[in-house]
Amino acid sequence: MIPYLHIGPLQIPTFGLMVALALITAAYVLQADFERRGLNADAFTMITVAGLAGILGAKLYHLLESPAEFFANPLPLFFTRFGFAWFGGFLGGFGAMLLMGWRARLRPWEFLDACSPAASIGYAIGRIGCFLSGDGDYGKPTSLPWGMSFPNGVVPTTERVHPTPLYEFVVWCLIGWLLWRLGAKALKKPRAMGEIFSLYLILTGVARFLVEIIRINPPLIWGMSNAQVASVFSVAVGAMLLWRAQQAQAS
Repeated sequence: MIPYLHIGPLQIPTFGLMVALALITAAYVLQADFERRGLNADAFTMITVAGLAGILGAKLYHLLESPAEFFANPLPLFFTRFGFAWFGGFLGGFGAMLLMGWRARLRPWEFLDACSPAASIGYAIGRIGCFLSGDGDYGKPTSLPWGMSFPNGVVPTTERVHPTPLYEFVVWCLIGWLLWRLGAKALKKPRAMGEIFSLYLILTGVARFLVEIIRINPPLIWGMSNAQVASVFSVAVGAMLLWRAQQAQAS
């Protein structure tokens, strides 16, 4: 793996590089969705603010998973390059996007529908950063032919393990493509606002829950990891919102 790129005296983390690429790509996808929907908003400013908030949220959520360790030595842990939680990033970025959408005076459900494909594609590209850096997001040992070892990773392993970041890259790209296509169909035949966002919560929640089965994360409750608990919550909220959207369209 390639945790760092060395260009002269510069040492560039590949994870950070891919996160930057993920944000730029997500901004282009979101801007394209705004334009096809006729929405007047600046996706690049929104994604920049949401990206920074997401990184902060991911870091804080990870640190507060072990509060005793964090409060015993907060500054070094906070400023380390490692330790980011997906759900914390989602909460931070989501909260910032809601605020930015409100400031732009966009209809909330239409705005969230437009954000969903961009969020999926951005997450997919960000996972390539996890893969390149070998930051420990890989899965359990496997004898499957596509199993990989990460001897030079940030969190090294010489065992052949599931390359789960690659699984997520493929699945989230497919989810992003599907949500984009549903958005295109909604422009021709109107759908209930909020339906695409609801499907985003359901599909990504199911996908993350299944990936966690072959990950090495410890259980939190009822045999489920922290990410699986968050995934169950995501699916439940998505299902409730989908029912609400369909009921509103039928009435």
